[in-house]
Amino acid sequence: MTENINLTEELKKYFGFDTFKGNQEAIIRNLLAGRDTFVLMPTGGGKSLCYQLPSLLMEGTAIVISPLIALMKNQVDAMRNFSEEDGVAHFINSSLSKSAIEQVKSDIVSGKTKLLYVAPESLTKEENVDFLRHVKISFYAIDEAHCISEWGHDFRPEYRRIRPIINEIGTAPVIALTATATSKVKQDIQKNLGMTEAVEFKSSFNRANLYYEVRSKTNAVDKDIIKFIKQNGEKSGIIYCLSRKKVEELAEILQANGIKARPYHAGMDAATRNANQDAFLKEDIEVIVATIAFGMGIDKPDVRFVIHYDVPKSLEGYYQETGRAGRDGGEGQCVMFYSNKDVQKLDKFMQGKPLSEQEIGKQLLLETVAYAESSVCRRKILLHYFDEEYTDDNCGNCDNCLNPKKQVEAQDSLCAVIEAIIAVKENFKQDYIIDILLGKETSEVLDHKHEDLEVFGSGQGDDERWWNAVIRQALIAGYLTKDVDNYGLLKVTADGRKFLKKPSSFKIVEDNEFDDEEVEDMPMRSGASCAVDPGLFSMLKDLRKKMSKKLDVPPYVIFQDPSLEAMATIYPVTLEELQNIPGVGAGKAKRYGKEFCELIKKHCEENEIDRPEDMRVRTVANKSKLKVSIIQSIDRKVALDDIANAKGIDFQELLDEIEAIVYSGTKLNIDYFLDEIMDEDHMQDIYDYFKESTTDKIDDAMDELGSDYTEEEIRLVRIKFISEMAN
Repeated sequence: MTENINLTEELKKYFGFDTFKGNQEAIIRNLLAGRDTFVLMPTGGGKSLCYQLPSLLMEGTAIVISPLIALMKNQVDAMRNFSEEDGVAHFINSSLSKSAIEQVKSDIVSGKTKLLYVAPESLTKEENVDFLRHVKISFYAIDEAHCISEWGHDFRPEYRRIRPIINEIGTAPVIALTATATSKVKQDIQKNLGMTEAVEFKSSFNRANLYYEVRSKTNAVDKDIIKFIKQNGEKSGIIYCLSRKKVEELAEILQANGIKARPYHAGMDAATRNANQDAFLKEDIEVIVATIAFGMGIDKPDVRFVIHYDVPKSLEGYYQETGRAGRDGGEGQCVMFYSNKDVQKLDKFMQGKPLSEQEIGKQLLLETVAYAESSVCRRKILLHYFDEEYTDDNCGNCDNCLNPKKQVEAQDSLCAVIEAIIAVKENFKQDYIIDILLGKETSEVLDHKHEDLEVFGSGQGDDERWWNAVIRQALIAGYLTKDVDNYGLLKVTADGRKFLKKPSSFKIVEDNEFDDEEVEDMPMRSGASCAVDPGLFSMLKDLRKKMSKKLDVPPYVIFQDPSLEAMATIYPVTLEELQNIPGVGAGKAKRYGKEFCELIKKHCEENEIDRPEDMRVRTVANKSKLKVSIIQSIDRKVALDDIANAKGIDFQELLDEIEAIVYSGTKLNIDYFLDEIMDEDHMQDIYDYFKESTTDKIDDAMDELGSDYTEEEIRLVRIKFISEMAN
């Protein structure tokens, strides 16, 4: 009955489109004919339509298995907009009340509902299985099907239970859809869903409008991001971070720098999360800072940039996330910040997981590293990862193609690599092959007695970076292949063996070098080594010394060393900017700041130091709820030990908090407490010590004052002293 349907007419009638995109029509016809269908289509290619339209044309209800509640809600709303009947689409998940679920079931039984979205967890519930057994199912659609595979970037164990449940409810055609899948993931999905005979439709993974770039991630990464966003006007963008904490921090920093940004992660309450997502979709804000929990099924067509603050765990995840940019075919900038430290961190996170999971995780991460470090066209590498060949030498739309490196002849090196792989019987991974070439006597090499091989040490004239580049580019050229099923062992292809017999020119570009130009966070260390401008740091110290003599206070009372280091790095020239320096509150800036700002301004002018306005990052003042509450309690003259008890912290922790408050320039009066617990002369002795001393270190004070004074007393009087003298 469905074979003679004019699909273009139906498309126009239900969705208002005149033509299908890419493979859509062929996919829909295959499903209407009752055949299992496997769809590989990049983000923005129009996957949803491949099951939405047939569900309206076929008898019964289609079940769409989808991983995210937010995604289901969006899709159901979209379908209801296309139809006059609200009951045309429903979802069942944990967010619905009992009466809402009864309404859904009633609409299904009456035949109104053509599409039912369920999470895999809801599908496996006994009462749902019992109900669906008595329903006419038109077909099953498994969206985001890569979640089935442990090799996919978003593996969910409950997805592996879908097939047995389908068998229980009643068989019908299955359509599995994903935007990212290597051949390994594809096999895994088809095998697990029992659809190895499925007709496969694969669209090109090339998104020609997306620009790809990898930048070195240094301590100035926040500054780089602010500058990038401000250069891009009011365009919409997504910034992905790996941790929830970083999402919150970065969103605050962007807001402090005048950028309309909000956070999004799974740890937030649902109402806030949804409100932030809606604000982004409605363009009340420009930027959403999120974990990878954000984005699946987000149909915003005009996202103009996607930034990865941290190294992604896999290239599949990276491709999926960058695919959210430029879905309307317009501009889409994809920038990844890369650092070896991030890679090491991700490596550490994997420890403690089951060995097979660790092995998979490491292989996926190595592919991301290869993508980031390589100087080859980014498109070529991405498409090669998805088993698609990109034949152009220069795509003209990635950082490597716009700034090409000189090609170097690597014919002999490739021969050496092939010989080494064959010598170890194609049984080892890339890093091991490089150890053999470099002649490294690692325990693994010695265990296999490979130090006796003729090829051992044959590549000592070059470094690890060179050999990585040779192997990565030989994989793209088809001379080598990786056995993904088997821990990524390197194999030599037929073309590789031919090359060894009859070598020809093999030109490569050397890998990019990434230096983590890491400077520890300013307030954490002292010494001029931390300051970017040691000359200015020295001048600021001299000024502090001069002022301390004039005002008759110790130098540290004015500004501590970490604050001077930050000044010699960020170059604040106004009192407002000075308040962005760690340890400088409004009071301190007003009292001492003028001369420091004048000195910095003069230094910048004389040395022609470039300090454009958008290069300075406004940090977020750390007025946490706890600090504000402590200040209020002290204002009300609550005893300090009672404050500690009320806040559930010990007395030492309370003193830490109070010290942080007074050192950043807020004045606190704790005389009421000191008068209760300390003898006046005793207190005066400690106060006088700090007045005369050149250091505020507690250990030095204890040595000088002797055993009659406790550490707690000294700390309390130091708080009084700093508050009165410095603030």
